Amino acid sequence: MKSLQTFGWYAARIAPHLPKDVFKPVPSRLFGGLVHLLISITGIVAISVFNLNPFINLAIGILIGTSSASMGFLGHEILHGTVVRKSWLRDLLGAVAFWPLSTGPRLWRKWHNMNHHLHTQHEEHDPDAWPSMKQFVKNRLLRSIYRLPFTIRAIANFCSLTITFTVHSARMFIVYLKDFKPTKRPVVWLECVLPWSTWIGLLFIIGPIKWLFAFLIPLLIANFIVMAYISTNHRLNPLTPINDPLANSLTVTVPKWVDALHFNFSYHAEHHLFPGINPKYYPLVKTHIKRMWPERYHEMPLWKALIALWKTPRIYYEQHKLIDPHQGKVYGSLGNGLEPSKINFRKVDKKGKTLHRDA
Repeated sequence: MKSLQTFGWYAARIAPHLPKDVFKPVPSRLFGGLVHLLISITGIVAISVFNLNPFINLAIGILIGTSSASMGFLGHEILHGTVVRKSWLRDLLGAVAFWPLSTGPRLWRKWHNMNHHLHTQHEEHDPDAWPSMKQFVKNRLLRSIYRLPFTIRAIANFCSLTITFTVHSARMFIVYLKDFKPTKRPVVWLECVLPWSTWIGLLFIIGPIKWLFAFLIPLLIANFIVMAYISTNHRLNPLTPINDPLANSLTVTVPKWVDALHFNFSYHAEHHLFPGINPKYYPLVKTHIKRMWPERYHEMPLWKALIALWKTPRIYYEQHKLIDPHQGKVYGSLGNGLEPSKINFRKVDKKGKTLHRDA
């Protein structure tokens, strides 16, 4: 692993080369969000009011799901303060954008902005980091899961992307609720309960079949799209004791029209260097990173990153490696021997001694 630097170290060297305008909020991004909001509302109303063919309902549900994911990406942008600056307006718009995913703005800022961004890929302090061997041996459920054949685990892993964001968000609510001041907790509860009340209320109004198309299928699709990015943001990178975004974050590449649809969420190393800059300007930040530190920067097509995730385990070994514990197969991480186009492993015994290298 190369010597690590903090995100501030990189940012201080890039910032002088950026126009001052990039540090200003970009409220025009809300127009894209309005389009996705109208698509979602129109789709839900159409499914609820009309008795449409199930295949038409499914097509509308898919459209709602893709728009819900895009709204989530915009909500992430809004709650970093890069769209509007006023705190009450930021939280209101962030709540609306995250409504389909039922995540409150205050919880998101606590969990994501404060903890994930400050402690990215830290073994103990990043709430989104995957477990190390030290944590693995203490977790009976995880040990049981890793006794399953690799292929079954890989399939289950990818299927679980359809629910992971929702489940993890609920877990973060439980973890961080106690960290809010007692006077703030009722608001945090309200931000959690209101979206779910909307969706459960919709179930009783339109019935389970229409609700399946209007909410459940879109939720699964939104989860999958959001997690396709989130799962590749860091899970191929090493754990790092110093928050170095060029070591612990991956930028994925997608077609330009997808970037437009998803508000440039693919530029993830750039986001961790400058979370206060609107993603509209991340292509410019990327140009400077690749000019200054091309050997440190990690990027690859999203599809390639997902395949690499499929082929590797998610337990960290010695921080910069990945291990399949029961099989004793050790893989590299990005910057530490992992080659996505040809993934190899070495087999180790319980003492860490190499027994075999995959050709």
